[in-house]
Amino acid sequence: MKISKNDFFFYSCWLLCLFAVVGCTSKPQKQVVICSKDFTEQAILAEILAQHIEAKTDIKVKQEQNLGGSLCHQSLTTGKIDLYVEYTGTAYANILKQKQISDPKKVLDYLKQEYPKQFKAEWTQPLGFNNSFAIIVRGDQAKTLNLQTLSQLGKASPNLRAAFGPEFNEREDGLAGLAKTYGIKFREQPKELLLGLLYEALQQKQVDVIAGNTTDGVIQSLGLVVLKDDKNYFPPYEAVPVVRSQILEKYPELRQVLAELGGKISEEDMRKLNYQVDGQQQEARQVAREFLQQKLGGSQPAPSAK
Repeated sequence: MKISKNDFFFYSCWLLCLFAVVGCTSKPQKQVVICSKDFTEQAILAEILAQHIEAKTDIKVKQEQNLGGSLCHQSLTTGKIDLYVEYTGTAYANILKQKQISDPKKVLDYLKQEYPKQFKAEWTQPLGFNNSFAIIVRGDQAKTLNLQTLSQLGKASPNLRAAFGPEFNEREDGLAGLAKTYGIKFREQPKELLLGLLYEALQQKQVDVIAGNTTDGVIQSLGLVVLKDDKNYFPPYEAVPVVRSQILEKYPELRQVLAELGGKISEEDMRKLNYQVDGQQQEARQVAREFLQQKLGGSQPAPSAK
């Protein structure tokens, strides 16, 4: 059938009007933006949050990955991102400029009080682990010397050698305060090594004591022991999702979904997850998916939006 120019013009206008109506009536897609700092643990945690949100809601998740330093906090306050996992001690001392204290409840309560006022953001439930400094020894050595606590290390320290990273040597909550609190005095001046070399030096018995982080993946894989901070010297660094207040008002279902992750990740869990990525070269996305299936059950699809 031959179509006249007038008919063609009519049908073209009709289609354009139809597309315009569809475009006006379709709902905008729900979306949140999650930030992660520039280390493995943060990439895994961002994936856990993103996959859980997408599995339990119709909200799509975009990720801003590997932001260094305080960029996640800055991006949150300017509205460029909507949520990320922060550590209580970092926010308390570095962001709010408070003198470090060792009581985790007081720290978290203060953050919950100040963040809505200063940054229009809220701290949700802690994920369940604390990523603080860790004083670490070899497993066989801990058994031989009966080392389980930092108080016991203080008594044994004159016969031991140590190595620490530059940050631990310089920080207010680092070596100087630790030595004073526990009466630690090593056999010789502690070596200063880059963080990547500390575990190697300990494993090869070049030193006996190092400072790492409580969730480092290699702790478990190398059979090392984290000495208990029995006098609570180190400030708390609990991992907690922080969310813009505006986004919680916009998507109130987020509050319950994030609460479902509260207390679900132990220090041992986080060590295993970090090791799967760093030590076994698995993808953070796959590691997060398997963890969610194990802990919460059900299907946990990977985020569709990046």
